[in-house]
Amino acid sequence: MIAPMTKYSFILLNGMQEELLETLQETGLVDITRSTKPVDDHSRNLVAEIELLDGLIKGLQKAEVPEGTEPEQIDGDIERLAGGMLMRYTDDREEISALRRKIEQLKIWGIFDKDILEKLGAAGVPIHFHSLPEKQFKASWPDEYALSVVNTVKGNTWFVVAGEDNLPGELPAPEGDASKLEKELEEKEKHYARVLQRIAGAKSRIPELEKRKAEYLSQLDLYLAGCTAAPAAEDTLVTLVGYAPTEKEEEVSAKLDKGGFFYIKEEAQVQDNPPISFKNNKFVKMFEVLTDMYGRPAYNGFDPTPFISVFFLLFFALCMGDAGYGLILILIGLALKKVDSFKSLAPLVVTLGIGTVVVGFFLHTFFSIDIAKWEVFKPVSFLFLPDQIAGYAGGMVLSLIVGIIHLCLAMSVKAIEAVKVNGFSASLGTLGWTTLIVGGVIVGALALAGVLSAPVTKIVVIVLGIVSAIGIFPLNTKGRSPVVNSALGLWDTYNTVTGLLGDVLSYLRLYALGLAGGMLGMAFNDMGKMVLGDGSNAVLWIPFVLLVVIGHTLNIAMCALGAFVHPLRLNFLEFFKNSGYEAKGQVYNPLRKQ
Repeated sequence: MIAPMTKYSFILLNGMQEELLETLQETGLVDITRSTKPVDDHSRNLVAEIELLDGLIKGLQKAEVPEGTEPEQIDGDIERLAGGMLMRYTDDREEISALRRKIEQLKIWGIFDKDILEKLGAAGVPIHFHSLPEKQFKASWPDEYALSVVNTVKGNTWFVVAGEDNLPGELPAPEGDASKLEKELEEKEKHYARVLQRIAGAKSRIPELEKRKAEYLSQLDLYLAGCTAAPAAEDTLVTLVGYAPTEKEEEVSAKLDKGGFFYIKEEAQVQDNPPISFKNNKFVKMFEVLTDMYGRPAYNGFDPTPFISVFFLLFFALCMGDAGYGLILILIGLALKKVDSFKSLAPLVVTLGIGTVVVGFFLHTFFSIDIAKWEVFKPVSFLFLPDQIAGYAGGMVLSLIVGIIHLCLAMSVKAIEAVKVNGFSASLGTLGWTTLIVGGVIVGALALAGVLSAPVTKIVVIVLGIVSAIGIFPLNTKGRSPVVNSALGLWDTYNTVTGLLGDVLSYLRLYALGLAGGMLGMAFNDMGKMVLGDGSNAVLWIPFVLLVVIGHTLNIAMCALGAFVHPLRLNFLEFFKNSGYEAKGQVYNPLRKQ
């Protein structure tokens, strides 16, 4: 849900804003609307310093230091020293790599006297050096040219031709002495080993760089917030506006009162466009990252995260559709907890894995094996999805049912929000469509279940149709002529019917993705069985295991990609469109110390 916000309006003597902002930064609860980009030279310099520190930290983290390298103690300004170390580290690696390639090439050609080559060229007998893949080298060339094969290495033929020739694969004449270059390489490797020792020592001071970066981030945030102060009373006063969650009002007020600042607090209004803070439980909070990918709602809108949390999890699990793959995802999520950069996503991955295990069991699939055929699961077979429902594939019917429920929920949310924001009389068009579609689905479901008899169903459908038609046609827009409303209602009917049909069919992707992943997994299982045979040859178990493991690893990767993108699309497009969701809000970002 969207947390209620309190608006704080500050009036200060010019020069007191820095003291106020430092107090707010310590509090870490008040969002002062501010720019996210540099606004002047000072802020640009701070950003440049942050980017420099970030580059040094990443450079030191990525620098490969062999295990067992003895670190050298690094004293002095680590920011200044680290830049030079990383430059030498990069230069030495490139030079060593280039020297090794040059030595390898010289060893392939052997020793050539440069002076003799120049004399032969001056005498009209130039020497040409060539390298071609063995398959492209023609056996007839030695008879046609003054050609000599020098070496055959790595599938290539290296040869020289005396005199003019038009053969492909010509290379520059080799230059240098391999023995001299090897000595140069040895010296360069010694220098590189020393650099690695210094890099190893510098790595231990990465926390110092991170702390300095955090300090600059805090300074930048504080400075950009100060830039929003508006002058008043001929620059003798300045005003600032901030927002904080209403539930934190006492804590914020106590801090401001202690500092002696003058402020006015009031309930934030929609026209203020306050930042949006979500107040959700732990389960729903994991999915807020998905909502933020689309954008936060307006202050008078609704938080879609609770709906996304349930349906994204369900859609993801249906797309994966395999209990075995769910177990792998759980293990991956547990492993991510140990990786700092992915630690925050670990609970979400574990949750998606658990959901996949449950749905995969319902679909009776474990690593693309139908577990409904296993004797151990016979007592609980009633929990499994039937292969056929009313003559159609069970998974396809399930996907359509889930899609219809999802869309009905979206339309219900749209109707509720419309009444809340615009009032009942101004929302009759939306209520009419919701009554017709959602009510029709409910009545149809009850009739199919045998709860409603045919005569009762007929009466209810007629009543629903009449009530809905009143809202859809003559009363769909308040303050407009019923004739105009009816004409526009016909056009709206065409768009709604055609659009709704396409939206419902979009949910077939859940069935299609699950089916595709299952069939591909079955293909890898069948290939493994073909390799293994009857299992009597122990040696064949090795390629069997490799084939199955690699195959299912690739399949999990592809399934996970589809299971992330398509459920996201169904929520962002089908649900948001039919619920009227608009991402107009900005993220609550309180001023705080890094």
